[in-house]
Amino acid sequence: MELRDPWFLTLLLLAPIVVGLARRVPSALRFSSLAVVDRAGPTWRVRLSSLPALLSGLAVACLAVALARPRTPDAQSKVIREGIAIMSVIDCSGSMNARDLVKDDLGIDRLTVVKEVLQEFILGGKVARGRPDDLIGLISFAGYADSLCPLTLDHGNLATMVQDLEIVHEEGEDGTAIGDGLALAVERLRESKAKSKVVVLLTDGVQNAGAIDPEQAAELAVAQQVKIYCIGAGTNGLAPFPAQDPFTGRMTLRRIQVEIDEEGLKQIADKTGGRFFRAIDKDAMREIYAQIDRLERTEVSELRYLQYNEHYVPWVIAALILMAAWSLSLGTVFRTLP
Repeated sequence: MELRDPWFLTLLLLAPIVVGLARRVPSALRFSSLAVVDRAGPTWRVRLSSLPALLSGLAVACLAVALARPRTPDAQSKVIREGIAIMSVIDCSGSMNARDLVKDDLGIDRLTVVKEVLQEFILGGKVARGRPDDLIGLISFAGYADSLCPLTLDHGNLATMVQDLEIVHEEGEDGTAIGDGLALAVERLRESKAKSKVVVLLTDGVQNAGAIDPEQAAELAVAQQVKIYCIGAGTNGLAPFPAQDPFTGRMTLRRIQVEIDEEGLKQIADKTGGRFFRAIDKDAMREIYAQIDRLERTEVSELRYLQYNEHYVPWVIAALILMAAWSLSLGTVFRTLP
């Protein structure tokens, strides 16, 4: 049960006021002695003299409830939405510790920027509208791939998992297994019944680990009709990395050679019907995710049966009956003179 216009219930405050105004001041007649009347006692009419006033107050209360429109939703109401299945594949290798995506702040690594922009893509932000109707999952990879979140509509928890992404610290776990990350994403999408399936791959390196070649992963994507968008993040060349000075022990930034497999990523995107993007800074990355957001927008079709069973009629009838009883009683049983 719900009320369509609950603020009408404030009219209930008028009910006691109406009762007070409807009560009549007893008429008075001069008589030499009331001894006989006192011995007779009050009649039932005298005892019920306040009834008409109460009837008027109840009528006002019933009208207030009727105006508030009590109703119950139809049990058959339903909403059908058709969205997209998206797997986000994020590189968490050691090279993501480079500090080249924020020009004015060399203290922010690549992965921190990626997490902020990806959360905006999922939930909505400066350049994206959010994806409330889409199933989104998360896979991270370095030396091997890890499925962190299956396809889900619970985007709040997904955003929390994105925030918890960390760059690998163990040397044995480091590397760039692009093929493994893509293959795992395609496998997760294969199980989805969504009509449109998309992988958004973000990496800053070249395949140097893993058991599956990126070309093989792209062929799997084609077989499953999965589109892959590839994002190459960061500088292709010398990039600043934090390093400890062996003499002073202080952390400094040193430029280290890094490489992004742009040609390989382009081939993967072209083969699957996607696109390749280069993100050289935070603003460019935001714009890339905004473009993907615009490209992968399915028309959301909703079938709604928002019919309600209205329950105000009985309250209106009750108010009319009470008003009729109030008027009739004043003109008959409880009629007073003058």
